[in-house]
Amino acid sequence: MEHEVYVPFPVRTVRQALTEPERVARCVPGVQLDADAAPHRPEGRLRLRVGSSTITYRGALTVSGDPADGPGDAAPAAPDAVAPVTVEASGTETRGDGTVALTLTVRFAPASEPGPGTTLVCAGAVRSAGRLAAADEQSAATAGRRLLDRFAENLASDLTDRPVDGGPKGEGPAAVPQSVFDTEVPPPSLDPSGDAEDDVSVVADPDEPVDAVADDVPEVASFGADADADADDDEAEFDVAPAEAAHARRTMIGRSAEEVDHAPPRGRYAPVPAPETGGSSVPLRWAAPAAAVVLASAVVVGRVLRRRR
Repeated sequence: MEHEVYVPFPVRTVRQALTEPERVARCVPGVQLDADAAPHRPEGRLRLRVGSSTITYRGALTVSGDPADGPGDAAPAAPDAVAPVTVEASGTETRGDGTVALTLTVRFAPASEPGPGTTLVCAGAVRSAGRLAAADEQSAATAGRRLLDRFAENLASDLTDRPVDGGPKGEGPAAVPQSVFDTEVPPPSLDPSGDAEDDVSVVADPDEPVDAVADDVPEVASFGADADADADDDEAEFDVAPAEAAHARRTMIGRSAEEVDHAPPRGRYAPVPAPETGGSSVPLRWAAPAAAVVLASAVVVGRVLRRRR
């Protein structure tokens, strides 16, 4: 499999970064490194998404390549030519007996699109047994390309946060042309967080002095104890809120919308309670037993009188 990815850093900087096994391992997407691993042989877990399934491997990674920037014996002596780097990784499935081994050779070429940087030409071979071997070839190739693309993005972010040691001064990420959609939009003139509403010159006539405009701005009448004693009666009526409105505000403050909607009305719109009917029902409650007693007594007296006759 061959694939090319772009990194917005100079060739020598990227090449030196890929000779650090720890940096290469932590830039692999989906990897979780062990804290007690050897310095130049990082170990950990890797979650790999292939098609609709996820495979978890546990293994190690090594890097073959001299940190020096020499082009090697077989490479031409070009100014930007550097020796390739070989990355080897192997692991076993955490749930199963499957294994995988990867040998990846990375070559470096200067790039000008989408900006000055480095193109990584990756050529690799994978030997697998288990779930990865059972996957179809197209799904495995797609997973490998996606892994390399995300690795290049993580490598660019890692180089920005942790520059290489001993790199040339002034080397940094290449300036990529900025899109019009990335341009910062200035805040609107009516932004409540801005200071434009307090500045009279923003809405003033450019030919009129600011002091003259400020003098024409009417003063806002104060409310409460600091109100002007000379205010007219009509203005005072508008300044003082009605008692019912004030009561409504005091009632609704601190209550949610649901409580206000479902709360019973108060004040003049409160429901009138039904009159109590307990007083009239007391005589009726005792009249029925008394009538029954009188009727029973009358029946008994009548029978006694018949027997005497």
